[in-house]
Amino acid sequence: MNKLPIDPGITDVVKAYRFLKNRVRHTPTEYSFPLSEICGAPVYMKWENQQICGSFKLRGALYKMNLLSPEERARGVVTCSSGNHGQGVALAAKELEIKTLIFVPNVCPETKKAAIKRRGGAFVELIVTNGDYDFAEHSAHEHAEKNGMTYVSSFEDAAVISGQGTAGFEMFTDEPDIELLLIPAGGGGLMNGIAIAAKALNPDVEIWGVQSVASNPWVVSWTDGIVREVTYLETLADGLAGYIPQSLLSLAKNRVTGILEITEEDIAKAIAFLHREHHQIVEGAGAVGVAALLTGKIDPRGRKTGIVISGGNIDEEKLKAILSRY
Repeated sequence: MNKLPIDPGITDVVKAYRFLKNRVRHTPTEYSFPLSEICGAPVYMKWENQQICGSFKLRGALYKMNLLSPEERARGVVTCSSGNHGQGVALAAKELEIKTLIFVPNVCPETKKAAIKRRGGAFVELIVTNGDYDFAEHSAHEHAEKNGMTYVSSFEDAAVISGQGTAGFEMFTDEPDIELLLIPAGGGGLMNGIAIAAKALNPDVEIWGVQSVASNPWVVSWTDGIVREVTYLETLADGLAGYIPQSLLSLAKNRVTGILEITEEDIAKAIAFLHREHHQIVEGAGAVGVAALLTGKIDPRGRKTGIVISGGNIDEEKLKAILSRY
């Protein structure tokens, strides 16, 4: 595991942006009429579900892997993913021609496993483990160490965080006066990266992370700033499931105000809302910020509000079931 201090700044995010600006999509930050009416505040969505691979993950993966030395590239890359990071790493592996092994947990959605294989082609081997995310990650680390390969973390890495932060750099370049910002809280790479960019471009912005009660290490660890053990349950926000490292909890404490907690039903309703009102396909992890607003977890009235829609890779059958219910 990476035990070095992780503390990227806006200079690192800008370097990542300069590399990525012609390699990933500058996704739109758009005004939401329906949410603005409901909430009594101007609400803007950052549509990372429209990013290449269907989520923000390509940003960090491509930037990190491009920084590898020729020797590191030759030895190959290993990673672990609940799906979206795997797609980002797979496409980066194909573009940079780096042999890569991707370990996934047994709960990884079928759509994401198929997409990983498709994105990486001959450069990627997918390994489905017989366990949860933590088991898959342990297996991936073990393999990397035994074989001298580079482990590319989905969140606990300064270059990856800087890459993810470019989504925030774009958002606050487009809408610099956002006053309240809601970001999905998973491993902490996206939340920290965007927070770095947001606070640099608008120091007064108030930032909140959002996660499901089914997988809530941020919520239970936030008050005293020490990572606590939690029981992980199956969640619609599978992209946010799993542990958080102490390094990223400590980093988040510098810029993030707090963490909002929502239910699985809240997430499902938000997915249906986004499909109905915006004609957007959004996965559970990407819908948590909207869920927090729709359920009144935070009061945005009088403040220009931004929501990061982190991805849109949801199983078709799961989406159909949600839409039939809500």
